[in-house]
Parts: sequence; C-alpha cells; structure tokens
Amino acid sequence: MWHNSILTIADHLDLSELNIDGTHTLAKKGGQSVVYQGRKRGKTSNILPIMDGKGFVVASTGIIAGNHNDAYNLKPHLQTAFKEIKGLGLVIAGAYLNADMAFDTRDVRKVCFNHHVIPNIPENPRNRQSTKRGRKRLFNEEVYRNRFTAERTFAWVDKYKRLLIRFERYDACFLGAHYIAFTMINLRHILNEDDQ
Repeated sequence: MWHNSILTIADHLDLSELNIDGTHTLAKKGGQSVVYQGRKRGKTSNILPIMDGKGFVVASTGIIAGNHNDAYNLKPHLQTAFKEIKGLGLVIAGAYLNADMAFDTRDVRKVCFNHHVIPNIPENPRNRQSTKRGRKRLFNEEVYRNRFTAERTFAWVDKYKRLLIRFERYDACFLGAHYIAFTMINLRHILNEDDQ
C-alpha cells in the first residue's frame, strides 16, 4: 500500500535531495527492539525514514533498538533502502543525501557513492584537538538547510497518536503502523495540491 502511494505521487517527488534522520519512540510496554535509551530516559525503539526534498517518505529502515545511535549497522539498511527506491523505478543518481553529523561514517559515504548519491553530511570532529589533515569533504550548506523537511515529516507522523508512544510489542505491527502513516502523509499532500 505504501509503495503504491509512492508510485501514485512519483511525478510530484523531488529526488534531487534525500533526507535521512532517526526518530526514537518511547515504548511503554516493552517488546522487540525496545531497549533503554539514556538520552530519552526510557525504553525506546528507532526508525530511520528517507524523505525526498518535499518531505514524502520514499524508503525506510526497519525498527532498530533504541540503545544504538542512528549510524548503527546503517550500511545494510541504507543499501536495502536505495535498492527499494530503485526497485520502484525512481532515479536517485546525482541526488544529495542530507544527514546530520551522526551519519558521518566511511560506510555511509561508501554506500552513497556506490549508488551515485552525493553524501551531504557535515564532518564529525570526533573530539579532535586540531583540524583533520587532507582534502575537505564535499558539503553544500545551502542544500543542507533544506533538511528541516525531515523534522516536518516527523511532526506529521507524530499526529498519529498510535505512533507517538509505542504500545505494540512486535516490530512488524509497529512498522506496519508507520507504513500506513507514510501512505496517509503521501496521499494527503496530493489531495492538498489538487485542491489548490
């Protein structure tokens, strides 16, 4: 259903920019992939959707345990997400992938280059006392500013109270609820554009 909604809005997508970010959800009843997260002061699970330049959700990782950072085991998740996007017939070659510095890893950059996507990620200083030697990595600050669309999409997702706090014990049920929300978000935009 979600993939069909993406195909329905394919002409409206802005695939020149992709945005990825993680969103932790508090889990009140425990369950699969639910672990204590110190920053959130509770048990959480995490999901990393990939959005186009307008905020449409075009791919997503599965549910990730909340005690891991956003870049944990991201290489296979990102490869699967890019293949999923290409499998829908969408062209992402030459697109910028906006992500925060938590995603600044060699694996993420390598996956991006292998799929002809340009990683637009600020360099993580990693507590260095002096500037790293060598050539500066490509970073387009103007394109990076558009990353706010990810936060806007998360705000739309959070309107669905079932996703604001996790009560499902099984990952499949919770992920399925996200897919329904992604579908509603994608189709709602089309209805709004048609009204205008």
